[in-house]
Amino acid sequence: MAKQKVIITCAVTGAIHTPSMSPYLPVTADEIADAAIGAAEAGAAIVHLHARKPEDGSPSQDPDLFRAFLPKIKAASNVVINLTTGGAPTMLVEERLQPALQLKPEVASLNMGSMNFGLYEMLNRYKEFKHDWERPYLAGSDDRIFRNTFKDIAYILESCSDNGTRFEIECYDIGHLYTAAHFFDRGLIKAPFFIQSVFGLRGGIGTHIEDVMQMKRTADRLFGDDYRWSVLGAGRSQIPIATVSAAIGGNVRVGLEDSLWDGPGNLAKSNTDQVKRIRTVIEALSLEVATPDEARAMLQLKGGNNVGF
Repeated sequence: MAKQKVIITCAVTGAIHTPSMSPYLPVTADEIADAAIGAAEAGAAIVHLHARKPEDGSPSQDPDLFRAFLPKIKAASNVVINLTTGGAPTMLVEERLQPALQLKPEVASLNMGSMNFGLYEMLNRYKEFKHDWERPYLAGSDDRIFRNTFKDIAYILESCSDNGTRFEIECYDIGHLYTAAHFFDRGLIKAPFFIQSVFGLRGGIGTHIEDVMQMKRTADRLFGDDYRWSVLGAGRSQIPIATVSAAIGGNVRVGLEDSLWDGPGNLAKSNTDQVKRIRTVIEALSLEVATPDEARAMLQLKGGNNVGF
């Protein structure tokens, strides 16, 4: 039996890091589009996308900001486009849902629960900020909950069901796997679904190898052959955790949303650099990287021509 190919997802900008942390963090529409296209050319089958206000880099779920870069990516690349429904922890579900609802992507991300989402420790590393919003955004995270109740999750799943959008099911802890199983039992999540296990965010599961293996064992027990597994490790854990996943049959996610680094003490100059690094690891394991169309087949996606942009 042929080995399953490895899907690389690249999360190009996100809403965790702020512009003052790296000059290489994509902010404008052209920067986000170029980052996504470069990641795809380097081997990413899927790009996971957030938008930012171009004037100050703050996170935004304004669908028009997504419309400013999505056609450029689609015209230049066959890559699978995955839009966030997470937005930022400062946003409520109605706002966070709008890009996926209106633009009907092949894939959208979906966090499986409400949780503490601590970014405040970054203030120990970064002292000077270009924009007024950055410091309070980070500092306020010690008293801020990312909200995704059962009702919120059902609302997102039901709202997008007629669009044919499938979901990157983001699980930040073991309990999130059980929440995914609950929605699978309710028929709101359909096989084969894409579990993205997230390691190393303050408020979620840690980065120890036992944490990784517990996530995998639990998902295997709950879902069997009904799911595809991927991982993302935050910060310095990005490549080590991705390496473990690839080695045991999983998929991987990299990108400047999850880590600003490309080796100890070296800022990644692009998302492309991180994709190339993990591709080197995958191929050193005698594995092959999935193309966008192979990822579509593995995840049973609707195809890049059936979107709303």
